[in-house]
Amino acid sequence: MVVSEKYRFYDRVSQQVKALIAGEPDMTANMANVSALLNLELEEINWVGFYLLKGETLVLGPFQGKPACLRIPIGRGVCGTAVAENASQLVSDVHQFAGHIACDAASNAEVVIPVRAHGEVVAVLDVDSPRVGRFDEQDKEGLEKIVSVLEAELFKVA
Repeated sequence: MVVSEKYRFYDRVSQQVKALIAGEPDMTANMANVSALLNLELEEINWVGFYLLKGETLVLGPFQGKPACLRIPIGRGVCGTAVAENASQLVSDVHQFAGHIACDAASNAEVVIPVRAHGEVVAVLDVDSPRVGRFDEQDKEGLEKIVSVLEAELFKVA
């Protein structure tokens, strides 16, 4: 995709997410639909979904793809690092990432976006690809935009 095409793609998907979850306060239902939509829209991925923060552990939430790791400690793997650093992680080659957890041997690239409620991480969006280098900064920014739409709907201040 050309730069402007990719930004338009993520704008369109963000609008779809907004319409899909509008008025629904249930986090599980919304994460399930966002996972399904991203699975349909994103090319060259083999897993997309959410891990929910429960204490000091990320626990598997709604997803699309093969069975996955059930629990990931904070600070371990790409997902656990995203929580520990409270920052998105963009990894071109997961095999070069110290502490990578191989839930699916076919995954070679990964992008993880924290989901926050009132500034605190409550979950992460995880997207995996079998192609090394599949994700770039535009993908990260586009997925951050999608997560911000989800956060705005889920954590509205009454």
